[in-house]
Amino acid sequence: MNKREIGAMGETAVCRYLEERGYTILERNFTAARVGEIDIIASKGEELHFVEVKSRKIGSMVSGVESVTLRKQKRIIATTYYYFKRYDMNEGDWYIRYDIATVNLWKGRVIDIDYLEAAFDETDIDLSDVSWY
Repeated sequence: MNKREIGAMGETAVCRYLEERGYTILERNFTAARVGEIDIIASKGEELHFVEVKSRKIGSMVSGVESVTLRKQKRIIATTYYYFKRYDMNEGDWYIRYDIATVNLWKGRVIDIDYLEAAFDETDIDLSDVSWY
């Protein structure tokens, strides 16, 4: 199984996890060219969840949460604003959350999902160097 297939497996598992908990999946792999990608965009009530999915083999040296660096957070946040612009949505109408889901794998199977709600926020994130922002 290659890296892309492992990622898709993890994203599918997280979508199922969210749907079982009452979320609606709005987008998968939403991309803003030259800015970034958001693995899953989901809603529940007045909340919009922008979810980064990290699939890991059991015993990996770096956790899924640790692998979402400040640079990656910035790209996710910038892509979020592109999402709002693209769909002519007002971000003030939503409670925005940035979540990280770590999918733990063993022998090509999903063992469990560690889901961290509100894993990061926009505090101290400078988007001034994002050209379209």
